[in-house]
Parts: sequence; structure tokens; C-alpha cells
Amino acid sequence: MQNITPESTVGDIVRAAPARARIFEALGIDYCCGGKKSLAEAARARNYDPATVIALLAAQTQEPGLGTADPDRMGLAELCDHIESVHHAYLREELPRLDFMTRKVAAVHGDHEPRLLEVRQVFAAFNAEVSAHTQEEEAAIFPVIRRLEAATADKAAVAGGLKAALDQLETEHDSAGAALVRLKDLTDNYTPPEWACNTFRALYHGLAQLEARMHQHVHQENNVLFPKVLAAA
Repeated sequence: MQNITPESTVGDIVRAAPARARIFEALGIDYCCGGKKSLAEAARARNYDPATVIALLAAQTQEPGLGTADPDRMGLAELCDHIESVHHAYLREELPRLDFMTRKVAAVHGDHEPRLLEVRQVFAAFNAEVSAHTQEEEAAIFPVIRRLEAATADKAAVAGGLKAALDQLETEHDSAGAALVRLKDLTDNYTPPEWACNTFRALYHGLAQLEARMHQHVHQENNVLFPKVLAAA
């Protein structure tokens, strides 16, 4: 779909570019069960100007980017800030959305595709673990790293504790990575079946993006931040 018009159906718009599901979700427009409605009809039902909605959709050409920042050139505090503002912020916004969709898609289509029930289980465990992991980083680990760089912490006193804490974080990263591998396998590399509804398709697209973002996230911690911390301690 090259051009979006008021006559374009909501379902076809999302099918052509699943990232646009985010726009419809933000506007409260049903692109799944209401997918056969024209954009004009769906927009006016929510008291939106169709031209405004088209402009928003046209601007959603790709997933939110990771920017051009080079983590390897950042100091410890700056890198902690970057991870929180980019990766943790993404997870805080995206995990609840995927939690809702895994539950909904499993409930609606689990009888027809039983693997969706395991997708739901694997994601729920991943969500709980990663949410706790990021909270621990922000509340306990990153503040110590910032103090280390600011020379307000006793390096000898914190070195041993940080090494053990970073080892634990890497173990949790491995667990999260294994969950993503399982999700990829269960979803046939995030490929929805031909009969999948738009929520189903948006879920698989979201899971694929989650994997890509987590790869960047874990890389910046395991291979950039953690070695810098150990070198400074």
C-alpha cells in the first residue's frame, strides 16, 4: 500500500505496515474486529479528522530508532542514562502492550493454534523477569556505577559486590535470551499464518521488534557497560 486514502480499510493499512497499529491503538481505533471499515469511517467514529489520522500514519514509516549515539564513547553515568532513557523506557511502554496482546491472541486463537498458549506462558515469564531486572538496575546497580565514576564510592569496597552483581545480571540476560529464542521458534520466526487477524499480526511484529531491541540492549550492557565498570573498579 503506497498511498493511504480515506477509503483505505483500517485492516489493510495495518496489514501493509504493522507498525501503524501503534497509531490506531493510541487513537482508540479498532483495526482488528473493525478492520473492514474505511479509515474515514473509523476516524469519524472517534471524532478525528481523517486527514489528521492519515498524516500520523504516513509519519509512522519505521519503528522508533535507537539514535546515532555511540555507547562505546560514553562515560559510565552517561551510558547508564542512555540505557535507562532508551532501552528501559522502550520496555516500560512495550511490555504491557505485548502482555495484553499475548493474552488476547492466546485466548481467541489458542484452540486453533495451541502454540499460542505457550507463547503466552513464555512471554509472561519473560515479562516478569525483565521487569524485575530493569528495576534492580535502576534502583541498586546503576546508582553505584554513577557514584563509582564520580569518585564518591570506595572502589575497593564496591568492586567485589559489583562483580557479583554484574555476573548475576548477565545470567538474567542469558535467561531472557533463551526466552526470546523460544518465542522465535514458537512463532515460526514471527511469521503469522495466512488466516491471522490484525492483532495476531501486530503481536508477531511486536515480538520481532522486541527481540531486535533486546539484542541491542543486552549488547550495550554485557559488552560495553559492564567491561567499563570492571575496568574502573
